Amino acid sequence: MDFLLECVGFPPEHPLDDLVGRALRDGEPAAWRGDPRTHRRLAIGGGIDLAIERDDPDEAWTVVPQYRQEVRLRVAVEEIRKVPDSRFDALLVGWAAPPIRSDEDYARAMAQERAGLLTLHEPGAYPISAYLTDARRLPGKLLQGHVLAVTLAGFALDVTYLGPNGGVFDPQVLERESGASVEPLGGLEDPGGCAEISVRIQSVRHLRNPITGADFDLLTVDAPERPLTLFVSRWQLERDGLPQPRPGLRIEGVFLFSGRIAGGLPGPRSSAAVFG
Repeated sequence: MDFLLECVGFPPEHPLDDLVGRALRDGEPAAWRGDPRTHRRLAIGGGIDLAIERDDPDEAWTVVPQYRQEVRLRVAVEEIRKVPDSRFDALLVGWAAPPIRSDEDYARAMAQERAGLLTLHEPGAYPISAYLTDARRLPGKLLQGHVLAVTLAGFALDVTYLGPNGGVFDPQVLERESGASVEPLGGLEDPGGCAEISVRIQSVRHLRNPITGADFDLLTVDAPERPLTLFVSRWQLERDGLPQPRPGLRIEGVFLFSGRIAGGLPGPRSSAAVFG
């Protein structure tokens, strides 16, 4: 996961042992995770945290960036999947920016969509998958189609294009009302929390990593209904000869999405069982 750390200002050669030591010394217990001695959160400013943890003393520590933000995205749940190698995470698979419907109406709409009777892309819903880092908050079962409010951020795995709209890979994207494309990698059958995206940059917020002194960028980009937040590696952009991001440019590539639940959890009597 070292390449994800590049997105928040850690150069490729930065030693992970340094971050683990800082988290054990100066960090805080990570909420909704495991043993607070080995599941730590290290804040580095600007809403950025490092999640530093391990379950087994014989395993290596994992260090991944996370972003705490206020902007919520509505996601109608298609499926919640367990993550085999992390019992504290869950993979959310669903439809972002869905039409306003009751849970029951949306479950029926999903059944019709799978039967080819309608499409949930109208009026604006798009497929998305993301890792939820506070999966322990989820009830054991949810009604399919239940709409959660989540806060998500995307971290670049590979940026393939950064430039004017004229270089967009698929010109049809520009004809959409949002001018954006977000497609889970491999489709909804095996998304793995990753998506291929083509979006226009709205704004760029410059941040500085207090540990390394390196600058990094928080991108706000166009997407249907609500903007998305992205982070990219300046080192990857430089290696591949891509320009620095700025408002108005288009960015395309593969991003890993993760986040937290911000609302929409059912009460104890309203979590009907369709899947678990």
